[in-house]
Amino acid sequence: MSIRLSALTVQDIAAARAQLPRAFSATPREKLRFWLFWGANGALTLYCLVSFGFLSADFLHGMGKFGSVVVAQLFPPAGWSHMPEFLKAMGETIAMAFLGTLLGALFALPLSFLASRNMTRTRALQFGTRRFADLLRAFDYLIWALIFVRAVGLGPLAGIMAIAIVETGTFIKLYSEAIENLDRKQVDGIAAAGGNALQRVRFGVLPQVLPMMLSNTLYMFEHNVRSASILGIVGAGGIGFLLADRLRAYALQEACTIIILVILAVYAIDYLSKALRERLIGDQRRREPVDDAVQL
Repeated sequence: MSIRLSALTVQDIAAARAQLPRAFSATPREKLRFWLFWGANGALTLYCLVSFGFLSADFLHGMGKFGSVVVAQLFPPAGWSHMPEFLKAMGETIAMAFLGTLLGALFALPLSFLASRNMTRTRALQFGTRRFADLLRAFDYLIWALIFVRAVGLGPLAGIMAIAIVETGTFIKLYSEAIENLDRKQVDGIAAAGGNALQRVRFGVLPQVLPMMLSNTLYMFEHNVRSASILGIVGAGGIGFLLADRLRAYALQEACTIIILVILAVYAIDYLSKALRERLIGDQRRREPVDDAVQL
């Protein structure tokens, strides 16, 4: 029997509450756990706010000073004569993010099958691949950039390698989770038809997981544009080098121009990524709305 939510009345809900009171209220133990959990979180949050100075007069004074710095020193943006140099550095930053994301995705794709429980029977290999991915993404982009700057020298190559290393670990985790959540019926059907392991992956696994993989890859590309924008601070090239140079020279109005350029680039990449996802995966707005019927 199915009942639409719109057909339920207050009297029906009251009758159900009287007939099944436990279904509408938590047990004393559940209430105790609820209050203990949120009480502990509230106490920890208050402790952190007090310990780190968020509730001090210095913090309020600093926020007021921050506002005056933003309004008085950053604006209006300046340095428009250097725009060709800024645009070239911004293009270098986007190229760093693209190559780093692409390399990370290519390295992670085969390793993600090894990290998936439903694709790797050898638990030691699956566990080792997972821990290898954890190791790669355990350090931030800046840490890897410092290492590669020391190894290969200053320039965008260090930034590309830093992004590729971190994204390899990130994509192994994201891709393997997508593979673990696939529907086995399609894979089993291909196996029953005589398909080998490669055919099961090609026709049973990839059609299901590629949309999720593509969505994750596009999002991480957008994220890496922001990350690549600050890698220049440690000498890894891109717009971050110019931004750090302007900040060190107290040319804050030119730094404001660079920041605005980065924001506009992120907006543009977000829009293009959304359009590409809708074209390759399908527009979510075209899906049928979920019926509000409740099955009883």
